[in-house]
Amino acid sequence: MRNIAIVTGASSGVGREFIRQLNAGAGGPLDEIWAIARRQDRLDAIKAESKTPVRDFALDLTDQASYDVIEKELAEDETINVQWLINSAGFGKYGDFTQIGERGNAGMVRLNCLALVQMTYHALLRMHEGSRIVNLASVAALVPQPGISVYGATKRFVLDLSMALDEELGPVGIHVTAVCPKYMRTEFLDRPGDQHAVDKTTFIGFEEPRDVVREALAAAVRGRQVCVPSWDMKVVYVLAKILPARFMVAGERFMGDWTTERLT
Repeated sequence: MRNIAIVTGASSGVGREFIRQLNAGAGGPLDEIWAIARRQDRLDAIKAESKTPVRDFALDLTDQASYDVIEKELAEDETINVQWLINSAGFGKYGDFTQIGERGNAGMVRLNCLALVQMTYHALLRMHEGSRIVNLASVAALVPQPGISVYGATKRFVLDLSMALDEELGPVGIHVTAVCPKYMRTEFLDRPGDQHAVDKTTFIGFEEPRDVVREALAAAVRGRQVCVPSWDMKVVYVLAKILPARFMVAGERFMGDWTTERLT
């Protein structure tokens, strides 16, 4: 079999970091990495810096035609084993639901949820025992998120779907890991929308993409369903399981308001 990794959102941030670490052997030996992103120039740069052969796919995952391309490419080589699928494509907008608008809210659902579902379906048809799926969720999935309501809900979808799929696929030796990092200093926050909403939600701090990816790959190799890289968010993860959602939301709102006031 020819072992490949497929990485979406590959052109920047955490997606590109996944490629760097997979290229360095963090996920085991690979024959090829498939990098999927919209920007061809970024994909060219990834190919140039990788010792592992990289196939670039300049695709928009909100366009149905993109999945026809992936399906066709996977079908052409019967020796392919998708050893890794990294679903890291996604985006978020901050602000009230009506402020973000129909297009922005619907776009988050299409990319953060539907694209992940479609990529997972196509990749699973070429997976075998030992294959791994890593889905980028977020700590925003742990508690309902006023100010980023749709983004948080899409990440909750990713978390719940990942856990359910891991239960389904575990008997055949395929595992799915949902990764719930804090915010990372990537292009994700370049055009966030409502800056005030950003300030109120990022009080929890930031993580480095390289640390998140290292923890995520290690957790996936071990077959863990959920990876929460930072120790403080591990506490939140446990509290969110035992405390009412309204209590958690009120506490989060208080901390966000308190931190914002101190910074202004």
